[in-house]
Amino acid sequence: MIDSGLRVLFCGINPGLMSAATGHHFARPGNRFWPALHLSGFTPRQLAPSEQFELLSYRLGITNVVDRPSARADELTRAEYVAGGENLVDKVLRYQPMWLAVVGITAYRDAFGDRTARMGKQDRVIGETRVWILPNPSGLNAHYTLPRLADAFAELAQVS
Repeated sequence: MIDSGLRVLFCGINPGLMSAATGHHFARPGNRFWPALHLSGFTPRQLAPSEQFELLSYRLGITNVVDRPSARADELTRAEYVAGGENLVDKVLRYQPMWLAVVGITAYRDAFGDRTARMGKQDRVIGETRVWILPNPSGLNAHYTLPRLADAFAELAQVS
């Protein structure tokens, strides 16, 4: 779900099995992407995964690093991440969002070969697009509560 003129292109790791079955990003009920997006101020209300196309009206979009669905991200190979990173660069150069927000630091590190990356704004620029790393909103990411996750998203919302 990408278009030209986006403020932020959010990039998940890969589709989970529920997302693959429904065709909606971040579709698993325990995923906190949609609540964090709303609580951070990106959307005026919490959208359901089935309403993902409304994001375009807020100049937001969604894609993935890797297209292959899996039950868990650790089932993906390094080669898939690297190929996905190359495809992601092509998408960013084609659509030129203001920001690329990769949701998951390990996915970013593997896709771009940057072991020193930290959360937040990156030095990397793809064309004119600036890059930001957000925490993985999966319910399995116990390091981030929903309020902490929303705060991390809000940092990006303030600069975009």
